[in-house]
Amino acid sequence: MNTLMMFLPILAYLSGSLPFSIWVTRYVKGVDVRDAGSGHATTTNTIRQAGFGWGALVLALDIAKGFLPVWLALRLGGEPWLIALTAAGAVIGHCWTVFAQFRGGMGLATFGGALLAVNWFAFVIGLGLLLLLTLIVHHGARASVFTGLLIAPVFWLIGLRGVEMWIALSGGLVIAFRFLTDWNRKYRELWLDREKR
Repeated sequence: MNTLMMFLPILAYLSGSLPFSIWVTRYVKGVDVRDAGSGHATTTNTIRQAGFGWGALVLALDIAKGFLPVWLALRLGGEPWLIALTAAGAVIGHCWTVFAQFRGGMGLATFGGALLAVNWFAFVIGLGLLLLLTLIVHHGARASVFTGLLIAPVFWLIGLRGVEMWIALSGGLVIAFRFLTDWNRKYRELWLDREKR
C-alpha cells in the first residue's frame, strides 16, 4: 500500500471540511449560514439565507466532497476498509470542519456522494430509506439517526454487500451520532427543516 493511500482518510477529512455553505452564504449575503434555522452549515440553511439557486450549488459541492475522495480511493485500488475510512473521513470533515471552528453541517449530502462514487443504486436506496423513515417518524433528525443505523443492515439484506455496505456502516454511524444533537428539535416543515414558531 503506497503512502498516498494511507493518507486518503486525512485528505478526505480536509475535502469534507471545505465549508461551502458558509463561504457561499457569506459571499452572497454577507452573513453566517449558521445564524439561521437549525444553526448548522447545511443546504437548507443556505436556501433560507441565499435562495434555491445557491442552495443547489452548495448541495452539488457537498456531494462532490464525498464523491471525489472515495472515487480516488477506488481508482487507486484501496482495500474496502480503507475506502470506508475515506468515506467516513469526508463525512466527519463536513460535520466538524477544521476551517470553521469545527461547526459544520450534518453530513447527509457528503455521505450520499461517497455512496454515489461506488454504486448509484446504493445512493438511491439510501435516499429512499431516509425519505421513508422521515414519513414514518415525522421528524427529520430522528429519521436520519435511524437511517444511519439501519442503512448497512438494509444493504446487507438486499444483497449490497461490497464496498458500499462498509461505507454505509462507517458513514452511517457518523450520521447517526451527528443527528443526535437535533433529536429533540421541533419542526414545522420537514423537507426544509424549519423550527416551529
